[in-house]
Amino acid sequence: MSAPAPRRRKPRGAARHGRRGVRVEVQRRVRSWSPTRRDLTHWASVAAGSGASGRELGVCVVGAPESRRLNARFRGLDAPTNVLSFTSVALPHAPGEARALGELVICPRVLRAEARAQDKSLRAHWAHLVVHGTLHLLGYDHERAADARRMERREIAVLRRLGFANPYRSL
Repeated sequence: MSAPAPRRRKPRGAARHGRRGVRVEVQRRVRSWSPTRRDLTHWASVAAGSGASGRELGVCVVGAPESRRLNARFRGLDAPTNVLSFTSVALPHAPGEARALGELVICPRVLRAEARAQDKSLRAHWAHLVVHGTLHLLGYDHERAADARRMERREIAVLRRLGFANPYRSL
């Protein structure tokens, strides 16, 4: 009797979602604590649900000056911000190749300050903003009150599924 074949390990950083989830590529442009690619992938995949199966998400971790510059250019606000979401244009892709979902630009310095001010763990706030940004890429918005309630309900449900508390309860 031959020995059983060895179990194949997932590539480093792969989430439990495997091929069904979002594939995340991370660029870290600042030296600051940020979650692992595996955590980012898991949070974005749960937020995206099955609708984003096989999609690719870029996460760029930047300093306050770059966040401020991007926020001024794309939102007209001259201050750094926690997360910016940039949707991808629908470009042709080869069969089996991941389609781009978009990119999140996250500023850890702003996140850290917000987490302290709101008495939340840094990890929980990161999860919230990855979920929040991913939902923006899927078309959710909070410009109108009804849309904001819809988006918040989705955020709360996703974060609960991930084991995090309601981020709006303490605000």
